[in-house]
Parts: sequence; structure tokens; C-alpha cells
Amino acid sequence: MSLLARLAPHLPYVRRYARALTGDQSTGDNYVRVALEALAAGEQQLPAAMTPRVALYHVFHTIWVATAPGWRTRAGWKAKTTASQRLMKIAPKSRQAFLLTALEGFTPSEAAQILGAELSDIESLIGDAQREIDAELATDVLIIEDEPIISADIESLVKELGHTVSATATTHDEAVDAVSRHRPGLVLADIQLADGSSGIDAVKDILKSINVPVIFITAFPERLLTGERPEPTFLITKPFQPETVKAAISQALFFHPARQTEAA
Repeated sequence: MSLLARLAPHLPYVRRYARALTGDQSTGDNYVRVALEALAAGEQQLPAAMTPRVALYHVFHTIWVATAPGWRTRAGWKAKTTASQRLMKIAPKSRQAFLLTALEGFTPSEAAQILGAELSDIESLIGDAQREIDAELATDVLIIEDEPIISADIESLVKELGHTVSATATTHDEAVDAVSRHRPGLVLADIQLADGSSGIDAVKDILKSINVPVIFITAFPERLLTGERPEPTFLITKPFQPETVKAAISQALFFHPARQTEAA
């Protein structure tokens, strides 16, 4: 199989990553082009021990590290989107680790391979990025959960990240009423609620009136992963790990279009 054939399925994704990393599509594409040219000329090799996708990102980063300082100092450069502007405030290494795991879906171990770093360093960098993001995007959170202990655990995690819990609801009607009284910046929702009502229906009704990021936290993920309707971007299965919830909150707030528009 030719080099291009091996890499072709991964090119749209490395372009997406390059755009997020640089804040500009044309700049990002230039870095991808240079990486591909280096591979074609034999100046760079895909590491055999890595999968093709991980290896491509690794080569991209090799080029990036060698040449990035030049464009950063170019007069007149400016990030074109609010998300890009936020990213540029994060320390470079933390930004890379965060994007590789949050945007591109690599595991921390794969991100370590790509960046040539230790796994412990990657986990620390991701934590640093999440703290910076959470501090900047602090918001009011609506928790839709009928189990008191789980609700309290989620509330504790939310507050630990610097957010405020605007309300907790245990039924569909309570959730919709809470939004009518105070608009949240984030919704954390269970599916099966106290009176037999549906958290899915509650979220549908909430989204009719406001555009807000939603994270489902449920013991019944199969009810959402049906392929019959738009599936949620953020879905956490119970029992959950606290760090999983924290990471999802950071990602949901950071990448949600409405949040970017409001901040512009």
C-alpha cells in the first residue's frame, strides 16, 4: 500500500487538529503540507511501532516543533475564532495534550507517543489545560438527577471545577421549570427520573428554548446510542469516574458553538 493510501483516511483529522492548534486553517494546512512533503522526500519516516494515524500526528509534531516559532511571531497574526483565542491562552504543551485527547480522541498513552513525552507528563498537562479552561468558562450548571447521593457527587465535582449549581431537578417538569427561572450554561442529565419521566424528553424541551451544552450521565447508554436520532456528543456511563466527568465538562463548555458566540 502506498504512503498516500495509508495516510489518506487520517488527513482530514490532522488538518482539523492543525487548524485548532494554530488558530487558522491555511496556517494549519501549511504545516500538514510540509509534513507530507517531508515524508514523501524521505526526510521523515512513519515510526513502525505506531499506528499510521498516531505516526502521522507524530511526524506533524516533529515539523511543528522545528518550525512553529517563526509563524508565532509573524506580524498581524490573529486567531479567527473564539475557541482559537481561548486555545492560544493555554500553554503550548498543555494545549497540544488537551487537543489530542479532547478533540482528536487519542488516549493519553497515544498522545505521549505523538509528543514524545512521558505518560505522567501528558496527564499533568491535560489537567493543567482543563483547569485553565474551567477557570475561564465558569458557568451555572443544571443537574437533572433523581438519586440524591449521585446528585451530591456531581454537584461536588461541578463546584470543584469552579462552576455554580443553579438548580437540581429530579423530574422532567422540575428541570423545565428550573430553566424557565434561570438559564444554565451547562446541563448534566440522567435519563431515568424519579417519577418515571424521561431526562431525554426534558433535555429536548430545554433545547427548544435555549442552546446549551448537555452531558448525559446514565446507567442506560443504550437508550441514547440507537442510531435512530442524533446521538449526544457527551455521554458518560454510570458508575462514572470523577475525572471522566471533569474532562467532559471542560470539553463540552470549550467546544460548544453557543459558548463561543456569546464570548465573541
